[in-house]
Amino acid sequence: MLTCCIMMMSAVAVMAQADAPSDAGTPAGNIAVKSDAVGDVLRFVPLASVYVMKGCGLESASSWKRLAVNSATSLAASAAVTYGMKYTIDSDRPNHARHGLPSGHTMMAFCGATILYKEYGHLSPWLSVAGFSIATATAFCRVHRDHHTWWQAGTGAVVGMLGTELGYWIGDKLTGEHSQFAVGASPEGLSLAVFF
Repeated sequence: MLTCCIMMMSAVAVMAQADAPSDAGTPAGNIAVKSDAVGDVLRFVPLASVYVMKGCGLESASSWKRLAVNSATSLAASAAVTYGMKYTIDSDRPNHARHGLPSGHTMMAFCGATILYKEYGHLSPWLSVAGFSIATATAFCRVHRDHHTWWQAGTGAVVGMLGTELGYWIGDKLTGEHSQFAVGASPEGLSLAVFF
């Protein structure tokens, strides 16, 4: 089932790349910003796969509540570190744009791949291999299209993986069986209760 999902999402990414505008014919002296439609789509595939498999009834390591809280906390922690670094470290991209360190696309892909590993790694190691392969392909796309260096993409990968570990630790403190906290969701928003 995961293989079918990955193949369908990869096909969408390839079609998006085929429809992407070409930077051929850019006047000399202008900086060409190359399209990265494949990387734009691939970064979401590992995390989307987790929710698709869960929605199809494949038993994960977490309940829906724990999965939602832990993945949201993981993404928030990873994004906070990523954008904190982007705006405090002066690191130019190969295409001469700013805010290159770390790669946000790569962070998102590796965060999703780590969540996939944590939720479905117990079923088959190949699910984790698929997730981390797609995350690596995302990093390759970012480097190949001159949006990042390998150093910037690698830093994004580390931030994504460590942010997920931190997110699961924090999330489990919020949703654990002996937790002092209760998290609720409603159409009006999220609520947090602390018990003393």
